[in-house]
Amino acid sequence: MALLAAMVVVPDSSSSDGNSLQPSKKQGYKRISMRNDNKVGRDEIVLRNTEISQQKQQQQDKPLPPLVSALKTSAQQNAATFHFPGHNRGRLAPSSLTNIIGLKPFMHDLPELPELDNLFSPLGPILDAQQQAANLFGALETWFLVGGTTCGIQAAIMATCSPGDYLILPRNSHLSAISAMVLSGAIPKYIIPEYDAEWDIAGGVIPSQVEKAIQELETEGRKPAAVFVTSPTYHGICSNLSKIAQLCHSRGIPVIVDEAHGAHLGFHPHMPKSALQQGADLAVQSTHKVLCSLTQSSMLHMSGNLVDRERVSRCLQTLQSTSPSYLLLASLDAARHQLSENPEAIFDKVLQMTLEAKNAIRGLPGICALDSLIFSKSPAIDPLRLTIGFGQLGLSGYEADEVLYEDHEIICELVGTRSITFALNIGTCREHVERLVSGLRHIVSSATERVVGKADHGVSAPFADFTTSLIPRDAFFKSKRKVSIENCLGEVCGELICPYPPGIPVMIPGETITQSALDYLVDVRSKGAVISGASDPQLSSIVVCNK
Repeated sequence: MALLAAMVVVPDSSSSDGNSLQPSKKQGYKRISMRNDNKVGRDEIVLRNTEISQQKQQQQDKPLPPLVSALKTSAQQNAATFHFPGHNRGRLAPSSLTNIIGLKPFMHDLPELPELDNLFSPLGPILDAQQQAANLFGALETWFLVGGTTCGIQAAIMATCSPGDYLILPRNSHLSAISAMVLSGAIPKYIIPEYDAEWDIAGGVIPSQVEKAIQELETEGRKPAAVFVTSPTYHGICSNLSKIAQLCHSRGIPVIVDEAHGAHLGFHPHMPKSALQQGADLAVQSTHKVLCSLTQSSMLHMSGNLVDRERVSRCLQTLQSTSPSYLLLASLDAARHQLSENPEAIFDKVLQMTLEAKNAIRGLPGICALDSLIFSKSPAIDPLRLTIGFGQLGLSGYEADEVLYEDHEIICELVGTRSITFALNIGTCREHVERLVSGLRHIVSSATERVVGKADHGVSAPFADFTTSLIPRDAFFKSKRKVSIENCLGEVCGELICPYPPGIPVMIPGETITQSALDYLVDVRSKGAVISGASDPQLSSIVVCNK
């Protein structure tokens, strides 16, 4: 009888399992008494617990991914250990951290033991895990990365470009591409991407731009060593990689794709095709962004025969740590395994929630969602990326973000001068999407008195006007000095300066400092952007190259 009198906690029917994105009147949990004529009886409780136990047993009975299995077996050894790291399998792990995350991460934080394989010459579970990842993603070969996509981009460019070779790339490439040119000695041949001033957002790369850049080099008797494209962009804007790959391959030029934000693409019919599916030779993906590996873990995929795989491996050995984290490596194996179990169905729920959210937002006056009509020359926008503009309310993205965070505890992925970008992923829950829609409704209702039509567009694209005086490598090693921002116009920039995120440089070492670049930096900083890379983040001075 004591059981019948117990109080059971069950999810509120208005919470995340519902089908409507209308905000619930009451979130959280409600208590149901088992004493009364309730809907949850004793037999049902027993049945439910049995079903949960069966599901757990089924998961336990499934074979583990190869690297995960090896890590588990090694951690369970009752061995006398005299190796690194110093916490000795958690025996003296710092309590300040174990009180938060427990001991298990430390117990599995193991070094390169024989049974765990070697990342740089894999013959065992790492090789098996990488081969299974290559099969899933459609690659000829896949490398696991513990230095993030940054490391993969650097390796891809170094593997295709030698000192003095030309690299065609968009001017708004991630700073890792710039550092790769410093490492490789490649000479940039920049493409200016599409740019929409109302959104202050750059789009993708157009095939005709790539063709023009190739032809311009050919008239000079030169051939690019590679073409580098970012697709999708941070805002989810995709480039037509199929056409770019076709025109490059007809000339024997490999195509490298920064696909950091697209590890999930190609696994659902409502998503754009992946870079590999469109013919890319090298694609670097942040497996931790939309998929579920640990932060800092990524994959580099290779296809075709235009790139020397041995050179890729040598570059990765040069760039990656000789003490890689097996937690990161195992998380890549686990994320691959999770996706392979049902690659299409795993995205059904989040795609449906995103669609419902977009439909709800379209009915809100004064705000709008970025769609493919804005960048009509781009074939698609990632359906899991939601970018909202607030210009018609007279709000900057930074102001809107402050309201969402302070009043609703909503944390976005990227804040811009005129928009906010929200990244939905397979771990996104319905209650959070409901809260986002509710928060946007609050912004609209509270900003009604501020409606002033479209906001001032401010300065033009920061990368529309530039002159390269030194290649990035030469500028990096050039002697330098600091000058006040008032006196730096016309000097050759000696540091890489960019608002972060998204990590797109406004000034690159070797470029002549222009008024438009200075105006853009001052403008976005006044609106709340954090300036990264500058030795003086207050921008009172800038490092320049000596003449």
